[in-house]
Amino acid sequence: MLSAGIVGLPNVGKSTLFNAVTRTRKAQAANYPFCTIDPNVGVVTVPDPRLAVLSKLSGSQKLIPAAINFVDIAGLVRGASAGEGLGNQFLSHIREVDAIVQVVRCFENDDIHHVSGSVDPVRDIEVINTELILADLAAVQKRRDKQAKGARAGDKAAQAEIALLDRLIPHLDAGKPAALLPVEENEKPILKSFFLLSGKPTIFACNVAESDLAAFAGGKCDESTPAGKYVAAVRAYVQSHLDTEAVVISAQIESELVDLSEEEAASYLRELGVGEEGSGVGGLIRAVYHLLGLQTYLTTGEKETRAWTIRRGDKAPAAAGVIHSDFERGFIAAEVTAYDELVRLGSFAKAREAGKLRIEGKEYVMKDGDVVEFRFNV
Repeated sequence: MLSAGIVGLPNVGKSTLFNAVTRTRKAQAANYPFCTIDPNVGVVTVPDPRLAVLSKLSGSQKLIPAAINFVDIAGLVRGASAGEGLGNQFLSHIREVDAIVQVVRCFENDDIHHVSGSVDPVRDIEVINTELILADLAAVQKRRDKQAKGARAGDKAAQAEIALLDRLIPHLDAGKPAALLPVEENEKPILKSFFLLSGKPTIFACNVAESDLAAFAGGKCDESTPAGKYVAAVRAYVQSHLDTEAVVISAQIESELVDLSEEEAASYLRELGVGEEGSGVGGLIRAVYHLLGLQTYLTTGEKETRAWTIRRGDKAPAAAGVIHSDFERGFIAAEVTAYDELVRLGSFAKAREAGKLRIEGKEYVMKDGDVVEFRFNV
């Protein structure tokens, strides 16, 4: 199962957010740096309203959503790449995850200590990214030294690495993350093999105060407020400098919803003027799922309705293999209909009559929301 690491400076709300997305009280959240030492790991289900709709259509006995791992990693500080604040240990935890959720403090609270003494989310992003880039720079320089002898001896693989490293090192030295290095298609596997911290797909979570969240409902951003200015600055910075996105959440609100039923949570959000769609965590989980390059296909029947996780671009046999390796090995065909078409028509029988139930072969590239039944023979 792929994983996303929650990172950021100390006291920005990482552990509180982890508790919210995992719907647990697993991570200790306290008002002092490094209250998290060993990373907490939790399985997070991906919100998908399509499951309930299909379940009703099929009379399913249970629903099984897609899932990913979230990892709560201790706060990084300036100098982490040189070992400050147990930095080497924490950087190794980041190296093990597939994507990064960087939590950025966008709230003011004199009772919650900030390691830099003031709230400045863009500065905080630059502190974290600088440490990741410096750690990568040290790693790739060491790698270049190791491969130089083989390259001089005519080793083609070593020469290909050196050619890439000679572009990567000045790129990192200029303060740019590895994820933004332009590479050819044949260089992508080489770059991936370096396991670079700054090469991991990243999304930013702007953590705002409970009282501020309603101001961001529906994508609004009132820049006349401190929180609005902070969020606007983060969005502009990550788009222009890092080519990624930022979402707004209130980790404190989300953590308070953990112990409530769905009805109680909805009522609580309405009282705050947020509405269920403004909760934030569901959107963050879905954004991370897509950030990891994942998508979902669906199966449904009387026994269960289930979301299956595949990578974007996977073909039908690989998708079948997610259910069981025998399905991929003995793949014959996939009977496919689009979720929207199936729901509109109301049943598989009507979808078949309307010609919306297709038989696809081995070269079919799966689409998110495909409802599938596989034919196989082993």
